[in-house]
Amino acid sequence: MAWGDMHQLLPNLWRRNDHGRLLITVWGFNKYYPPDYDPSHGSLNAYRGKHALGDRARKLDQGILITRFELPFNIWCGTCNNHIGMGVRYNAEKRKIGNYYSTPIYSFRCKCHLCDGWFEIQTDPKNTRYVVVSGARQKEEDWNPEENGGFAIHDTEGAAAPVDPLAALEKTTNAQNHLTNVQAPRLESLQAVSEHYNADPYALSSKVRKRFREVKKVEQRKKRADDRIKGRYGLPESLSLLEEDEATRKEAQDEWARAQRELAAEESKKRRKLAIDIVSIPSASSTRPHHSKSISVKPPPKNPVESLRARILENTARQTNPFQITQIPRSNGGSRGVSEK
Repeated sequence: MAWGDMHQLLPNLWRRNDHGRLLITVWGFNKYYPPDYDPSHGSLNAYRGKHALGDRARKLDQGILITRFELPFNIWCGTCNNHIGMGVRYNAEKRKIGNYYSTPIYSFRCKCHLCDGWFEIQTDPKNTRYVVVSGARQKEEDWNPEENGGFAIHDTEGAAAPVDPLAALEKTTNAQNHLTNVQAPRLESLQAVSEHYNADPYALSSKVRKRFREVKKVEQRKKRADDRIKGRYGLPESLSLLEEDEATRKEAQDEWARAQRELAAEESKKRRKLAIDIVSIPSASSTRPHHSKSISVKPPPKNPVESLRARILENTARQTNPFQITQIPRSNGGSRGVSEK
């Protein structure tokens, strides 16, 4: 389109109405504002006398709204006796016919697409389902668990027993007595405790924070003392020390005495075993009978220390020259051993 043609069309895009207001015609949004339109008239639908829903609201004055309705189950049409499957959609006349408590009950009136008959379906909020009211009948399709590999559903509660008036009265009396004698005093005591602890929140909070600070200072002081002891004796950091009091002090003393007794018993046992070994040492002549020419053996000394000294010197001489054994002098002037020339 040439610029001249566009220039000729541009004046037609805006006009002024009787009040001198500039109006613009919109083409691309399916909205046309006529030259005599005034915003005081309201919306275009109100100005033209049409509803926003269009033809769906043609019976709105009767309380009926045309809506799209889908069959929730299979039905048989009552006029032509044809089967209509679940999920078929109709332009139904929807209207409100009542309430179940605060939940509205709606009715959907549909025209069969196979004949000229009408059928009506209503909502059932009490049982959360749909009910066919007239013009058709619902196809019975109860699912049997036993026929589909499941388990049968049985009524575990059974029929309710007839109510005994005297038993019901006794139960009511017992409940009233329990409420008066047990529940009410308990509630009163709980309320008293709650009022006691919540009467002055600031004072209670101050008391708790003060107690917390005192306990925290004591714990920090004890931790510093424990750290000094651990650092002095090289104890691990994960070791926890007990609080020093009369009971722990006595327990530590008893443990120390018991350890000393065990140590003394162990040393005495080692000393007796060493003395027995020294006495049972065989002479050197019995170990080397072919190389010895003269043997001089004396009874072992009675002093265990001297016996140990003699044994150490003998072992040292054997390691130096295992084929020549000389006499080992004793501290009391005697000699013990084997001499080979």
